[in-house]
Amino acid sequence: MLRGCAKQYKKDAAQNVQRIKKHRAPEKAADCLQYERMYESGICEVEPGLYSLTMAFTDVNFQLARQEEQNVIFAKYSEFLNYFDPSLHLQISLVTRRIDEEEFREDTFFPLRGDGRDAYAAEMNRVISEKALQGQNGLIRERYITISLQEESYRRAQVRLIKRAEDIQSLFKRMGSSMRVLSGLERLNLLHGITIPNEVMPFSYDWLLADDRLTTKDFIAPSGYDWKPEHDDSRAVYSDRYRFGEYYGKVLYLRDIAPQMRDNLLSLLSDLDFDNAVSLHVDAIDQQEAIQMAQRQLAFMLQEESEGMNKARRMNLPSYMGVRYELTNQVENTKELIDNLMQNNQKLFKVCVLVHTYGKTNAELDERVRRICSTVQQQTCRFTPIPFEQRDAMNSVLPLGKRWLALERSLLTANTAIYVPFTTQELFQPGGLYEGINARSKNLILLNRKLLPAPAGMVLGMTGFGKSFAVMQMMTGIMLRWPEDDLVVIDPEAEYGRLIEAFGGEVIEISPSSKAHINPMDISEDYGDDDSPIRLKSEFLRDFCQLAMNGTELTGEERSIVDYAAQLTYQKYLLHPEREQMPSLHDFYENLLLQGEPANAMARALRLYVDGTMDLFAHQTNVDMSNHCLCFNTVKLGKSMQSIGMMTVLDQIWNRITRNRVLGRRTWIITDEFQLLLGNSACTNYYFELSSRARKWGAILTSVTQHVRSVLNNEDARRMLSDCGYIKLLNQSADDANDIAQLLHISDEERRYIENADVGSGLLIADKAVVPFHNAFPKNTELFRLMDTNPESKP
Repeated sequence: MLRGCAKQYKKDAAQNVQRIKKHRAPEKAADCLQYERMYESGICEVEPGLYSLTMAFTDVNFQLARQEEQNVIFAKYSEFLNYFDPSLHLQISLVTRRIDEEEFREDTFFPLRGDGRDAYAAEMNRVISEKALQGQNGLIRERYITISLQEESYRRAQVRLIKRAEDIQSLFKRMGSSMRVLSGLERLNLLHGITIPNEVMPFSYDWLLADDRLTTKDFIAPSGYDWKPEHDDSRAVYSDRYRFGEYYGKVLYLRDIAPQMRDNLLSLLSDLDFDNAVSLHVDAIDQQEAIQMAQRQLAFMLQEESEGMNKARRMNLPSYMGVRYELTNQVENTKELIDNLMQNNQKLFKVCVLVHTYGKTNAELDERVRRICSTVQQQTCRFTPIPFEQRDAMNSVLPLGKRWLALERSLLTANTAIYVPFTTQELFQPGGLYEGINARSKNLILLNRKLLPAPAGMVLGMTGFGKSFAVMQMMTGIMLRWPEDDLVVIDPEAEYGRLIEAFGGEVIEISPSSKAHINPMDISEDYGDDDSPIRLKSEFLRDFCQLAMNGTELTGEERSIVDYAAQLTYQKYLLHPEREQMPSLHDFYENLLLQGEPANAMARALRLYVDGTMDLFAHQTNVDMSNHCLCFNTVKLGKSMQSIGMMTVLDQIWNRITRNRVLGRRTWIITDEFQLLLGNSACTNYYFELSSRARKWGAILTSVTQHVRSVLNNEDARRMLSDCGYIKLLNQSADDANDIAQLLHISDEERRYIENADVGSGLLIADKAVVPFHNAFPKNTELFRLMDTNPESKP
């Protein structure tokens, strides 16, 4: 048996060696990558004694922010730059790369599961595919910061780098950007995307155990490098480009910089629709050394100025004629530089800006280079080739944390901060729901609310501008993406029933004439937050009684009576928690009567709902609540019963949430016309409390209304809106848009997307991301027919 195991082990080892040889690059190609070792932790030993760490950071809506907000971000970014001292090197990398088509489909398309919903999934995938063609959705744009420092050992370097990373994360958080440290595998994958584009990296750290001679470079290097590739039409060779694998690459250097640059240079470069990598290397100069250097320069210039003036006077000429015009400007600029260094909290940095791109042919490469140069000419800047140094240039572009080129410019903090790495926020979370296209970049918006810290949401918009359609598109995505989740909809306007039924869900009509009943007394042992479910149920019954009494606040005595009557009502059920023992509203009413005179007012009010014409809630639940998709249609309840009906439905939903928590299942709740719950304090308090509890119990609540003013005028509703991690704003009136902008800190530029907006257009706020969107859904689809609520378009 042992002999057989050894034989299998040798066989597996041989297979590993063959697989590794297949993916390993030739030794000379790997040697061209200028780093020593990439640790699994993400720390890279670039050269003996130099270690680096890379962090990914998210974009910020810098271009859409109002001027004062841009100034704040600019000031905080300047503070970030001033954090660096001569011992810490900074490299900022903006990487644009094309993703594999199969990977893109996997990230965006809804899976086909072989059931009755496949036709809708296929139709939704066609819509997403068509929308993807409108933008640059085959490209992803990533932002990284690499820091490096000198240290004697890996362990000491790791401690210092992690401390520095924590400081930088705090500085970026103040700018609204989140950041995370990359692992070794993630850094290798990033490097692989530049050195071997359009291929998946086949590597595991376990592979290094197969051969002591192997390094991580062997698996990210291309098949070969040629630093002097031949011309296509002659035997001459290029000196300003190189060949790697089957591609031609080129690195350019930003040499000429305009005196007054705008802050969107990096934004313009990252908006190019082809693969490229921009690297910004920044090294701080010691403050005292910078001042002394500037003072020495000034002294030399003043000496030259004095000698020139004396020479002019000896020739009987005006003294100013002996001074070069350029020298006069240089003297003034140097004096200003010294003043900035000594008094205006400015530092001096050595800055190098590089950009790398590639093509399958020299012609394709030249066209991409032409477009890069044309783009920066808008800023009156100029990129120039780097002949004979493409190897060092290529390594300097890679996010390793070292600049191997001597090319640099000396810039103050304010001038360096012009290269702000923020443009426009994108929302593209693989496996999320399709929300439309980014109105600015034309890219797809995909969002997975399960990943948000606060997934509760609101959808707000004037009637006729796509509010209900947006909600039904959300429902469609939930049912297609996560069919194992539960979806429960409160539908006071009978708009969602067709869609729910088309997906195999159940519509439950709640009305005095309906044979369907739900029991407001339903409870389970998991109903409460603590060991006693009766406490929470008692709160619901107090609110129920208050609604029955037309919103009249209960006295302290009446609240105590409700609590005691609730305990009496559930005595039998708690002893034998079986469905047959579940009490009804009639049982609670009888126990109220037993409390005598103090309970008479409440009993009289409840009688209408127990023995009167509104006794629809006095029966045991007789509908199937097990379907994953439920729609409670309350349109026939009438205005007088809507609030109490919606609250009873919400209590049923709470029962479902508690059950699903035990099962480990998500519950999505959509409450349309939720302004009906804001009419009295009992409903408002109950809904607010349910919203707070739902998040802890794995439920995701979405509140929908066209009456935005009712939300803004209600303090609890405003708090709910402020606490939402997902807010979809469609067209708003000017006054409402202004108040929402103040409450949610929306800029003037962002606000224009919710004023006079087209149907299906608006602003999506997800956690800290604010993205303008447009969603024109094709009308020649079955899904559009199911989701459309416009009465004029009905046959």
